[in-house]
Amino acid sequence: MVALHPYLQSALGGLMIGLASWWLLASLGRIAGISGITAALLPARQPAPERAWQAAFLAGLVLGGALCARWLHIPDTPLRPLPLLLIAGFLVGLGTVMGSGCTSGHGVCGLGRRSVRSLAATATFMGAGMATVALQKLLQN
Repeated sequence: MVALHPYLQSALGGLMIGLASWWLLASLGRIAGISGITAALLPARQPAPERAWQAAFLAGLVLGGALCARWLHIPDTPLRPLPLLLIAGFLVGLGTVMGSGCTSGHGVCGLGRRSVRSLAATATFMGAGMATVALQKLLQN
């Protein structure tokens, strides 16, 4: 196992996400919006060649994350109750539908393509995240 500083781990992860989204765009002309890829794959609305790259991309995300977690010795995090995870997943999915994309689609791919809509979406979710952390810290004191 390799022990890397958490900031270096984050930078490495960001670099890998950027390279993966660029590679998908350069090789297949597709945008790496994870919610869009997942939504198109799950009900099998696409032809077999489309489903093949979508499944491979999602499998690479899961397996790549699992391998990096093992290799980089990511600290364990406590498990959360299943109802809380289900509610959180529902809220993220709802936000993804309402925002016409997920954070990876807007923040990585949309900003890279200079999309004004993605700039507005990224500013909104980053601002909401910062406000949530500030409020949580305020309430803890």
